Amino acid sequence: MKKTSPYRYLAGVWTMLLILCAGAASGVSQSLPNIIIIYADDLGYGDLSCYNPASAYQTPHLDRMAQEGIRFTDAHSPSTICSPSRYGLFSGQQIFRSTGRGGGAFEGPGGPSYLKPGTLTLGEMLIQKGYHTGIFGKWHVGLTWLDKSGHRLGGGFENSLLIDYRKSTPLVDGPNMRGFQTSFVTPNCPTTDPLYIYIDNGMVPVPANYRHKRTQLPNPGGKWRWDNDEGWAAPGYEFVKADLLFYEKTRKFIVNHRASTPHKPFFAVLSTQICHAPVLPAPEFNEKTKAGPRGDFVHALDDLVGRVLELIDDLGMDEDTLILFNSDNGPETMHVAWMREDHAHDPSGGWRGVKRDGWEGGHRVPFIARWPGRIPAGQSSDQMTNTTDIFATLASLVGFQLPDDAARDSFDMLPVMVGTQDPDQAIRPHLLTQSFRGEFQIRQGHWKYLDHPGSGGNNYDQGVMKKYALPMSEPEAPGQLYDLAVDPGETTNLYFKETEKRKALQALLKELKESGRSAPRGRIPMGVESIPL
Repeated sequence: MKKTSPYRYLAGVWTMLLILCAGAASGVSQSLPNIIIIYADDLGYGDLSCYNPASAYQTPHLDRMAQEGIRFTDAHSPSTICSPSRYGLFSGQQIFRSTGRGGGAFEGPGGPSYLKPGTLTLGEMLIQKGYHTGIFGKWHVGLTWLDKSGHRLGGGFENSLLIDYRKSTPLVDGPNMRGFQTSFVTPNCPTTDPLYIYIDNGMVPVPANYRHKRTQLPNPGGKWRWDNDEGWAAPGYEFVKADLLFYEKTRKFIVNHRASTPHKPFFAVLSTQICHAPVLPAPEFNEKTKAGPRGDFVHALDDLVGRVLELIDDLGMDEDTLILFNSDNGPETMHVAWMREDHAHDPSGGWRGVKRDGWEGGHRVPFIARWPGRIPAGQSSDQMTNTTDIFATLASLVGFQLPDDAARDSFDMLPVMVGTQDPDQAIRPHLLTQSFRGEFQIRQGHWKYLDHPGSGGNNYDQGVMKKYALPMSEPEAPGQLYDLAVDPGETTNLYFKETEKRKALQALLKELKESGRSAPRGRIPMGVESIPL
């Protein structure tokens, strides 16, 4: 018999008491579903056992999500690094729509936000449909911080000490100004990139005033602590239990919403730091797998997903809640090397490349959707999709007519999820991704064109990645063309051999960049009432 922890038991009792206090809350019928997005960090295609039969560990809760919903096998992040992909999630657009090219990850104060004023965000769209919105965890799309003179600060760790928090807060481009009515976030990667502070509804309760040292972490000499940058932090800032904190904030948001406004739907984003470097599983997850600290780290993520599933079931909201699980890009370089060497586990799931690369391993990621009674169970779809598609999909679900100047790279995947789409008919005629330096990759069916030589990200001439370098079949080519149907490993560059196909994809890429959009105009929402029961 499965044992229930005291924490979960008490949490369950508390949530049930709140339901009773809300009277008939558990029986409320709302036309629009609650929506939860669990957004993982640096989680590769091969990091879940439902995607990788050879995984060195099991992910039972995410496997359950896949079994009870739909698992996409050709899903992609908009970028091969985190900040541009998060822009894609929140805006439904590729990063070059904001910056004109690519976009890096923010460190120190760094900003302003990629989400420019006037850009319709996912949260703003759902607020217009009556949702209560919240985000908890990693933000990392840029923020505006001011010094004592009122001048905007740039990136850099040392600039953190120049922040005037009274002048800077409430943050003019924080989550609460971009569509989230409730927020508890970190500005950058929670355990990698200083500034190490919490932002609570646009305010900073405890400013950074001491220099964090890597040696303050447990087991500071362990290789899995790699990439924890030293910089300015707030007293009491949590490194090891960061995701437990983010989950607890998400739980309280959902429970309080259920108790106070059960007639109204909510939208919550749990933006984890797992499994970004450094690998810092909380003590309760240590040695839970036989795949080392990173295996334990992914186990912790799976456990948090299980807690979310248990929470909504305890609250009587299971059939009224759509849960989406996705990752912001492929797995980190050192993580891939060490997991392959130490545990015979491939986080890239057999695809070429890793985080930052334009090859498939850099941006092909897990994507799972679960909504009991509305999304048929046990589906596996090879529909080509992008994280940007979450925007149009949710707009379609809630009956929001997207204007043509919003979510310009977002396609509606709702018909695929609910089983009304012919599986042999593609929703997307093409798909854009961008690698570390902003270079473009474009897919059309099984053809893939990379508008650059090499990886587009990592250097395979030296260091740990050198052993994974493959010979370039056309080293003089300025780009790459692959037929993924016969060459999924992207080993044979057809740049010169398939000239017509390459020129056609180059012309299509040029058109999609210059037209200002890749998604169709006049998108018609499906609406929840059209979904078969």
